[in-house]
Amino acid sequence: MDNRSTLFVGRGAYSDMHASIAVMNTKGGVGKSTLVLALAETLSANHGKTVLVIDSDAQASVSSMLMTINSLHRLQTDGLTIVDFLVATVLNGESAAWSKFVVGNVSDVDDARSVYVLPSDMQLTLFEREVSKESLHGRLRTVISQLLAEVTSIFDIVLIDCPPGLSVLTECWLREADYHISPTKADYVSVCGLEVFRRFKSLNPEMGFAENLGVIVNMKDHSSTSDNEYHRWLADNPENRCFTDAVPRMGSLQDAARFRSPDRSFMAKYPGQIGAAVKALAAEVLVRLAAGKPREMRGKRAAQPTVLPPSGPAAAPAVADSMPLTTTIAGHETIAATADAADVVPANVVPANVAEPVPASVPGTFAPQVVVSKAAAQVEP
Repeated sequence: MDNRSTLFVGRGAYSDMHASIAVMNTKGGVGKSTLVLALAETLSANHGKTVLVIDSDAQASVSSMLMTINSLHRLQTDGLTIVDFLVATVLNGESAAWSKFVVGNVSDVDDARSVYVLPSDMQLTLFEREVSKESLHGRLRTVISQLLAEVTSIFDIVLIDCPPGLSVLTECWLREADYHISPTKADYVSVCGLEVFRRFKSLNPEMGFAENLGVIVNMKDHSSTSDNEYHRWLADNPENRCFTDAVPRMGSLQDAARFRSPDRSFMAKYPGQIGAAVKALAAEVLVRLAAGKPREMRGKRAAQPTVLPPSGPAAAPAVADSMPLTTTIAGHETIAATADAADVVPANVVPANVAEPVPASVPGTFAPQVVVSKAAAQVEP
């Protein structure tokens, strides 16, 4: 298939797809977070995918792109970020439901209503320091492995926005995710960052690593001889698996990174050439995912129990084959049902224990807290 035909991948294609993708480059300033934003909103608005964005960058850039600053500050103040989830499960050895920390109904694109985010906080760097200090690397990887197994079984696409550099947390994402994408600028320093990443990937192959989905040349100036030469050099190396077209350097993409209220349409946020570029990119991502090997064929992790273990797989409680589910949303009607554990979440449907169905989580307001146990799921205002 000609890669350029990916432009015509329609809405609803690859409906049974579930994958986690770590997005990273050891070099900063390559437009990584903005690309994560654009991919998430394009996959939602144009392909009907449920997308979870995990913000693993302490700068919380993509979190601030998906909601108002007031909303993000409220989540950080109330302890509802990835930092709080990891502190509970890794440092304190407690069980914690990841769904309590996931926020739905984010994004300022009115036709991208299936984007969710696990927001970040600048204290993430302090958490990583404690992990290293207490030698909790093994427990961290166990928690990350189980988290990805669970969220990938629910959401169609999980995008992990990793920070520049190679931290202990980033290594866990790269070793436990299904795939990785490496955005780069068409310049010498950014290309060097890819080479450092490639060398890191070759270390300790027995520990596993995400499959390379490809390199995205971002912020390219098509009129620049230097940019064109670096792009050609990257594309000529088959190990890079460069995506067909580069994302151009345009002010409209920088403007897209600014959250706006009220909502705008996808075409208004990504107009003209930049809209065509991100749509082609998202479509090619889906084509490459469809051509990739399933997790189980690559020897990746198997699905894990619903409740996170305090200190490793041996401590995980057994999950009954059948369990009652009771959902209460903001004091409204309670719905009780009994279902097999494997059938609780139908394909391509996000469960009620994620915050999205509750209108209180619209931009500018605080998303509801979610409490999940083995026997019940309850949403509290």
